[in-house]
Amino acid sequence: MSLAERLTSLDVEIEGYELERRRVAVSSDFARVTTTVVMRGRGEQGVGEDVTYTADDHDGFPASLPLAGPWTLDGLSQELDGHELFAAPPKMEASTDYRRWAFESAALDLALRQAGLSLGAALGRSYGPVRFVASTRGDAFAWLEAAPGLELKLDPEADWARPHMERLASTGRVRVLDLKAYYRGVFVGLEPDAELYRAVAEIFPDAVIEDAWFEGPCREALAGAEDRLSFDAPIHSLADVDALPLAPRWLNVKPSRFGTLTRLFDCIEACEQRGIRMYGGGQFELGPGRRQLQVLASLFYPDGPNDIAPSEYNEGEPRAGLPSSPLPAPEALGF
Repeated sequence: MSLAERLTSLDVEIEGYELERRRVAVSSDFARVTTTVVMRGRGEQGVGEDVTYTADDHDGFPASLPLAGPWTLDGLSQELDGHELFAAPPKMEASTDYRRWAFESAALDLALRQAGLSLGAALGRSYGPVRFVASTRGDAFAWLEAAPGLELKLDPEADWARPHMERLASTGRVRVLDLKAYYRGVFVGLEPDAELYRAVAEIFPDAVIEDAWFEGPCREALAGAEDRLSFDAPIHSLADVDALPLAPRWLNVKPSRFGTLTRLFDCIEACEQRGIRMYGGGQFELGPGRRQLQVLASLFYPDGPNDIAPSEYNEGEPRAGLPSSPLPAPEALGF
């Protein structure tokens, strides 16, 4: 059986579900909101987190879908195909997958707990300690001063000068550079810049280069760095991997982008078969979603530069005493 089939053939009995909303004021003009689906059945509960970024899209979250009853996870997924999960079309197309993942991951968690299994046991895999990086758009040097052993994922900026990049590279702590070429029209996006790409590839010869535009002068600027190119934002299925402009050697796996268990685990299994190295990526989770990312990483890519640092890294300025990498392997039942 495939990885996906091992999971979607599991039985789950649902009595009902509730919703838990979390909100954190990140700045005066941005509040991070997520919603956790809490499914109940046979004295157990399973949880999954909707990481939709637009706060207003959490209004009207469906609270009474007819999901009660016995299912296989595959049957439940087919049932969800027939329901609208938003009261109105969401502001971001990707949110459709984010919400679907909240239901599917909650159902997986519940099914595993009802069966007395961990995800690793269900898949016949062992957990390992999870290496992680911290992602920051702030002062990288301040983070390294507070935690000298920390590894970093950074977003190059259009105004990065060569001396600044050389100083960053000299730390030996930069593992991933995210060029964010596929976030068009979003404030975190970065317009493709062949000169910046060329400098990044040259000055950081060992770093993974994520979400670079790969056409015209940008493709020429990255000649020789193809084995370090990774993709994130465009990937919602294995079909998206196959549609990339080159056969990737790296992939940032964000489960919420895939929406369903089948799409996620089919992609993970194909990456393993093709020798594509994977690492986990987060979505500013406020609830159980972050721990679930760490569980997946522990099973499939524990040594990758996983952008799934404990949530404490999102909760303040650089400071000593934060959890260090690697994270211990999980032991609990469920997901």
